[in-house]
Formats: sequence, C-alpha cells, structure tokens
Amino acid sequence: MVDFDPGPPAEVARHFAKVPSYAEFRELFWYDWGPVFYRGRLNRTARLLAIASDPGPTERVAGRTLVGDAGQRVQGFLTKLGLTSSYSLVNAYAYALRPSRAQQAAPLLSRPDHLSWRNTLLQLITGEQLQAIVAFGAQARSALQLWDSKPDVPVFEVPHPTSRDPQKLVDSWRQAITDLRAIVTPDPDGDLAVPNYGPKFLESDYAPVPSRDLPFGVPPWLGDDAWGRKDKPKHNNSVERPDTDLLNTLVWRAPKLG
Repeated sequence: MVDFDPGPPAEVARHFAKVPSYAEFRELFWYDWGPVFYRGRLNRTARLLAIASDPGPTERVAGRTLVGDAGQRVQGFLTKLGLTSSYSLVNAYAYALRPSRAQQAAPLLSRPDHLSWRNTLLQLITGEQLQAIVAFGAQARSALQLWDSKPDVPVFEVPHPTSRDPQKLVDSWRQAITDLRAIVTPDPDGDLAVPNYGPKFLESDYAPVPSRDLPFGVPPWLGDDAWGRKDKPKHNNSVERPDTDLLNTLVWRAPKLG
C-alpha cells in the first residue's frame, strides 16, 4: 500500500475553510485557481516548521504546497537534516502570487483578518515538539515577524529556493544546515550522512516529494522533476503557465515512460 496524505485534521480543515477573501486583491494573484494551504504534518508533531511565499502551478495540480522545483529543493534541505516526515510546510499567502505584484501585495500580510487567520493556523499546527522555524524568502520573513505568539525556538531566515542570487542561496542554506543539524532531531529513517551543500547547487541537492505528503492517486512521478531538468529543452517543473493565457490555463507535462 502506497503512503499518501489523507488530508488535514478536522480542526485545521475547518480553519482552512475560513480563509479570508482575496477577491479585493484578485489582480495580484492567480486568483481563479483558488488556495493551496500546506504540505506535511499538521497534527502538532512537526519538529521543523517552514514558511515560504505562495503556491505555484505544480502546487495547484498537487493540492499541496512546495511540490514543484522549489519544493524539491526544500525537500533536499529537509533530507540533509534527516527529516523524512516531521515537518510542516505552509506559505505566507494561500493564493499564488503574481511575482510582479509582490510589492503591492505586501500590505495584505498585515491586514487584520489575514494576519489573524494566518497566525491562528500557525498556532494550530505547531506544538511542543517544534524545534526550529525556517523562513524561505521575504514574504515568509514578513509573515514570521508578524506572528506575535511564535514559539520560543530558533528561527532561520534564508533566501527563497527560487532566489536569483544562486551564490547567496547556497551559502545561506549551507550555513543553515550546519546550524540546524545541532538543533533538530532527525527522523528514525533519516540519513545524516547526506552531504551538506557545496560551492554551488547540484541536482543531488534536490529530493523528490514523498508520497506520504501527496493525495491518493496522483502519478508516482509528481513531485520529482529530475526528468525535466535533464530534458532538452530543460524545464524545471512539470506544470507551467503558457504565455497565451497566463491567468487561466495550466499545461501539465508527463514524462515519457518506457
């Protein structure tokens, strides 16, 4: 029987249903595709909480966050810590943010209804086992700074996996892994022998998203785009937004098997 994610606990699902409206700000987001909320454990057993920016096109298809190229980089980060399941991944925004509108969307993070909803969510999914928090990128840092009741655990602010400064990205992530290895308890099936980052980001620094993080019935290759990164022409995600209809069309590409 393949592992799969059965969905959020009932209390968390009820909270997801109360997500504040983004309608007033719809021009800043890929609004018509709806929200994507999480990946990982939401039952307060996570030892590491990671906050990123917003879901992308692969995340919309999967119904889980951090599943595409950025998510597979984050999974590699978790793998280097020996974490195979004891993590919770969420975003600053529940809707996919249009990158060119990031500055305009920033005030939404501190709007009282959105702030209260997000902070309540973070409170609902974290518990006594939490050992560290990682904020990936500027939006995540802002969201974390606005969490006034965050647990008293070490916080790491690092570049988002899609950072346009690859040297800063790999240097920051390397140092974070070094520090976090002294803080976060690995899972029993985790492997701390996985090398830390070298001078540049490599294909070996990616890791596939485990099936336990994805809904039942998705293709077994979803969450592992190694084939696309080797393809010609190269493509880092199996799901893309075509230039002909950026707002309302997604193109999902499957590998040619056999």
